[in-house]
Amino acid sequence: QVQLVESGGGLVQAGNSLRLSCVASGSIETIARMAWYRQAPGKERVLVAFITSGGSTSYVDSVKGRFTISRNNAKNTVYLQMNNLNPEDTGVYYCAGGTWITYKYWGQGTQVTVSS
Repeated sequence: QVQLVESGGGLVQAGNSLRLSCVASGSIETIARMAWYRQAPGKERVLVAFITSGGSTSYVDSVKGRFTISRNNAKNTVYLQMNNLNPEDTGVYYCAGGTWITYKYWGQGTQVTVSS
């Protein structure tokens, strides 16, 4: 079973950037979709971005133009480059893998906190 481990979270000032990494224990090349979810305190977990095995990407409206999801299949790693962060981006970010219907694999999450 594929294990996912996130890293790169932290506390940053609004306007700064962070780059999250998700390292898989196995190949991600055959996983249909890799995604990043976010869960803010007291709120539902939401899909932030995903990337397909073919390289297509999609983003939630609130992060379009600021976040970029990418993958390096050779390193079994998915990234989320987050630029121009604002406090609304605060939350626990989870890496996930699966299909458009079901995300089967999940990481433990990494905390991102953006201060005003």
